Amino acid sequence: MRDEQMRQLVDAVREVRDGMREITATADSPDGLITATVGARGEVLELELNPRIFRDPDSQRLAEDIVETIQRAVEQAQRQVFDLVRDFLPAGAGPETADLDFDPFLHSVSQR
Repeated sequence: MRDEQMRQLVDAVREVRDGMREITATADSPDGLITATVGARGEVLELELNPRIFRDPDSQRLAEDIVETIQRAVEQAQRQVFDLVRDFLPAGAGPETADLDFDPFLHSVSQR
C-alpha cells in the first residue's frame, strides 16, 4: 500500500472513529417507566426511572427491565455504528457479527 493510500485510509478510519463518538441511542421500557441512553460502545450515558416504577416493590423484575431496556438501546447504537462503518467491513458482515472497534486498527496502521 502506498503512503498516500495509507494516509487516506487512516484519515477515513479516524473520521469513522470521530463519528462513533457522536452516536447515542435511547430506548424505553415497554411500560415507559425506564429510559436508557447509551453511547456507540454500549456504555450507559443516562438512565431515567419514572418515580411510578417504585409502586411495585419487585426489585428483581425492575433489574430485569433495566437490563432489557439498556440492551435495546445498545442494539440501536450498534446498528448506527454498523451503518457508519459498513464500507470498511467485508461483504456479508452484520451489526451482530462485525468487530466495530477500530482503535486497534488505527494503532497498527500508524505503526506502519
